[in-house]
Order: sequence, then C-alpha cells, then structure tokens
Amino acid sequence: MRRPGGRLRLLAAVALLCSAVTACTSDDGPAPADTAAALADALTRGRLDAALFAGAPPVGPGRAAQRAWERATDGMGEAEVEVRAGDVTEDEDGGTATAILTYTWDLPRTEETWEHEGTARLVEAEDGTWTARLEPALFGLRAGERFDLSTTSAARAGILGAGGEEIVRERPVLRFGVDKAQVDEAGQADAARSLAALVDVDAAALVKRVETAGENAFVEAIVLREEEASRELAAIDGIDGAGAVQDTLPLAPTREFARPILGTVGPVTAEIVEESKGGYEAGDEAGLSGLQARYDERLRGTPGLEVAAVKGDRRRALFATDPVPGEPLATTLDVDLQAAAERILADVGPAAALVAIRPSNGDILVAASGPGSGGLNTATFGQYAPGSTFKVVSSLALLRSGLDPTSPVECPTATVVDGKRFENYDDYPAGANGRITLADAVANSCNTAFIDARDRADDVAGAAAALGLGVDHDLGFPAYFGSVPEPESETSRAAAMIGQGQVLASPMAMAAVMASVAEGRTVVPRLLPDQPADDVDPGQPLTAGEAATLRRLLRGVVTGGSGTALLDVPGPPVIAKTGTAEFGDEQPLQTHAWMVGAQGDLAVAAFVEVGESGSRTAGPLLEELLRAAR
Repeated sequence: MRRPGGRLRLLAAVALLCSAVTACTSDDGPAPADTAAALADALTRGRLDAALFAGAPPVGPGRAAQRAWERATDGMGEAEVEVRAGDVTEDEDGGTATAILTYTWDLPRTEETWEHEGTARLVEAEDGTWTARLEPALFGLRAGERFDLSTTSAARAGILGAGGEEIVRERPVLRFGVDKAQVDEAGQADAARSLAALVDVDAAALVKRVETAGENAFVEAIVLREEEASRELAAIDGIDGAGAVQDTLPLAPTREFARPILGTVGPVTAEIVEESKGGYEAGDEAGLSGLQARYDERLRGTPGLEVAAVKGDRRRALFATDPVPGEPLATTLDVDLQAAAERILADVGPAAALVAIRPSNGDILVAASGPGSGGLNTATFGQYAPGSTFKVVSSLALLRSGLDPTSPVECPTATVVDGKRFENYDDYPAGANGRITLADAVANSCNTAFIDARDRADDVAGAAAALGLGVDHDLGFPAYFGSVPEPESETSRAAAMIGQGQVLASPMAMAAVMASVAEGRTVVPRLLPDQPADDVDPGQPLTAGEAATLRRLLRGVVTGGSGTALLDVPGPPVIAKTGTAEFGDEQPLQTHAWMVGAQGDLAVAAFVEVGESGSRTAGPLLEELLRAAR
C-alpha cells in the first residue's frame, strides 16, 4: 500500500524467473521485482514456497499459500497457466510495493486462452527481503471466491447422404434407469433387477452400479430409440424407482442403418477421457466407431467455455466463449437405396453384403452389411476369395494376350495341375464341355477352360489393377481393395485364374471392377466427396475397347449363361458374372456365393459368406437391388 504523500517509482520486472527469493538480487540487495518474478515462477509451477509470503509458517507441504492456490484453481480442471511478473511500483519511502501478475490460461478442449491480472502486495522485512501478502487479489479474486471452468456442449453435426440428405441427426431416445431419489435404499436393488429384466441387460451389473452411485443419482440401464421403446415405456410405471428420461442422440434412420460404416456415438469411456488430455470429460459423448469416431473432432465441434469467480451460489463471469457447432460430414450414400439393401439382407443368416457404385463418378451409393456379419464391415472391408467373379479379370488378361470372344478354348470336365484336381461346378451344363469359345467359357463359367488357358494370361495382376482390384487407396474409411499376389506355385497360379487360392477381394472391390467395365476406365470408389483422391497408377490402364469387349462377354452371362434370371430386369441391358469360391476344411467344402453386375450407371456386388452358388444365393439379392434402384 502506498504511504500518504509518498512518491512512486516504476521498477521493470526482471526477465529471469527465479525459484527462490534469494536466487536473484540487485546490487543493493534483494528487490521487490525479484520476489515478483519468483512468485510468478512458483505460480506457474503450481508449487508455492511458503518463504515467499509474509507471516507464512515454515516451508512444508499443506501450508496456507499452497492450500489457498489449490482451492482457488481446483475448478479449472485441465487448464494450464503461465504467470508473468509485470511492472512493480514501490513506495519511495520503502517498506511496501505492488506487483502486477499476468495469468495466461490455456483452456482445454479449445485453442482459446484467457488472460487476467492479479495484484501482489509486497512488504519488506527488517533484513531487506521482500515477501508477498497472501490474499485473494494475488490470484485475481475477491474474498471467498474461487475459479470455476464450465463447458457448454456444441451441437454435434450430422452425417449426410447423397444430395445433402441428413443420415445421422438428432433423434428422440429414452434413457431407462433407476432413479435413486425416487425409491428408498431397501428397494433400489429390486428396482434394478426388475428394470434389467424388462430391458434385457445384466441385472448383477446394474445392481452394482446402483449401489455405488451417488445418493440421488439416475443410474442408466439402456438407451432406446423412442419409436422402439413402446413396450418398455408401458411397463416402466410398474417398477417402483425406475423411470425413463427423454433425450436426443445423433442417430441414423434405423438402428442398423450402415452402422459398420457410420459407427456409433455414446458416452466417453475412462480410456477416451485419459487419452484426450482434457479434450473430454466424464459424461461427454463421442464417436465410438466408424466415421463417427474417425471424424469425431470435426463432427462434435468446439464446446463453449465460461470461467467464473464463484462464491457460494453466486457466479461472477470472467470469460466466456460460445460453442461452435460441428461441421457435417458428407457421404455419397443413397439413403433410400441403402435402406432397401438392408431390407434385402435382413433375412440372410450368414455374413452378407450388397455394394452399389455409380460408375460415372465412383460414388458408393450402397454399402450394406447383413445382420449375419455381426456388426463387422463386410461390405467394404471383408476379405474373401472372389471365385468366378474374378473371371472378369482373367478374361481381360486373356484379351490382352491376343484372345477374343470367338477364340477357341478347351473346357474338359476336369483338369489336373501338379496333382491338384480342378472341376467345374456341380450343375455345369454338360453341353458346354469340350472345345468352346471364350465367350461361352465366360457365360457358363467354365473353370477348366480358364485354368488350362493360364499360360496365355501374361499379367493377371496387371489386369486386376486396370479394373481397380489389388491397388490400395486411402478413401478416408476402412476399405479393402483386394490382393492378387504373384503365384507361389503352378497350382496357385491355376487357382488364381478362377478367383481362388491367394486371391482376395471385398464386395466393394468387386463392385469397383464392374464399375470399371461399365464406365470404360479404372473407377476408384469414393464414399466421402471431400476426401482428396490419391493418384495411384494402375499400370496399364483399361481402354475403352477392352471394356466394350468385356461388356459383350458379360452380357452373354445374362442372355445365355449362369445369370439368365436377370434377363427380365427392367431398364438398360444388364451385364453380370456369378461366382462360387470354396473355403474351409469341412467336407464337403463350404462355398462363398457371389454375383456382380452392372446396369446403366449402376454397378453392384452381392456376397453371402456361405451359400449354395452365386446364381442361386447371391443372384436373387443382386436382382432385388437392381429392381429397387429403378
């Protein structure tokens, strides 16, 4: 405090921060600026040395200054502070001085900083040392106040489909739980058990959470979509202490709608909170899987912040920022066609998928995985032998080696390669054996013809790359483009010609093969229009002439081969290829069922992990989707 009539002189704060009062002194002994710098350094470190304060007890943990600082700042959570000592004014008559301390806080969950000032009143002891008075103004507070940092959640952005149609948006839900404030302690466990039975959750786990929750806590058991909870809502009134709270969550149109792709949003786990380094707090919600997790930062936006000085029930606002809504994520999914694909797959028991691509621009319109996939992304990330659908690739390799659709090839009932016997499928037409054309071999899917022609297919991997298979791209979501490795033996080389052995593909990759054939160029699929396309060289690109010949071959599958069921699909001519791939160790061997096709500006792949054949198991799924797209 300035003495009456005294003259003030301004002292520049020292640039070097000192960790103890005696660490830096002026030529005439310790100066108040030295103490101000040491004080700023101690506040930055969050460890206040008792020797810095006037009248403080001996140095040691738990002393008044440290307790005061911790009480003042405990409500700031993960925020970090840097304190700088500014100008110091000293009474010319000596004995007291005032230092301005500037506090700069790095606030969590945002790039914002908040700056405020505190005032340190310094006093000189008889030995010439300077200490600070411990009072709220030192921290920039008034008597009895403490800092409190609170957040306001930003509106989470939605995930959009083709044309900007909202896929994921806020939809009404009901949170079912036990309200401990509405039931006495003796009845809480019974309420938890009854509710667990109603909503089909683990009763013991719910009872335990109820027992350990706060006295008046609402302990959530499950969250259900409002339109799916009519039975539970009708029965909840019969359980004393149980209730349902209305809320909203960012959700897709149905529970399973493109879920392996889009992902889910839910309460953050302790692991997420820890890894976020202040980005999340307990009770926040975040993307837990799929696109929701990968693009969580973009979708969730930036929370609003308020720093207040709190005393009892009173809050004095010191700093605030408004929440910034998240940015929507655009996808190419056709909401209606995706929903149709999921209805088509609803009753398929094994893992299954339908993928549809628009050849003209590569947009993925459908990426549906059936319920048998168990939540896994079969559609774009499944890895399976493509079977005879790979003959599209083998045909291109043969065309590049000089064959044409009329070229003769041999189609025996069986062929042996290094002791391995290969046969045609069980109901292969007997009249299509012997010497046939390449067109007939494709139409009827003659395995032995392609295997015996393997020496004439110079670069199968190169043909695959020209059709978009086996060349990786970063699409911004999990996508498997397949693998066509160099054969390790003559047997694996033979198997590769019919899409078995080491050859693998995803339904998305095979849809891209058909999109390339339909468009006459290598088509790279895309799901996220804002994702920059990478420039991966396919090697020898697909030519328009090659694509036209492939379309002629694949049209023959529909007009007179294994895909005749598609002949009456309305609209432009359909081209297709069936496929069956043996796998596993069971006898008889199980088979993957495939069918790929294209019609107009639509290319489709249908896949069932375990099926009878491509035409009988996967074919009806593909046909139904083509009809749904008309």
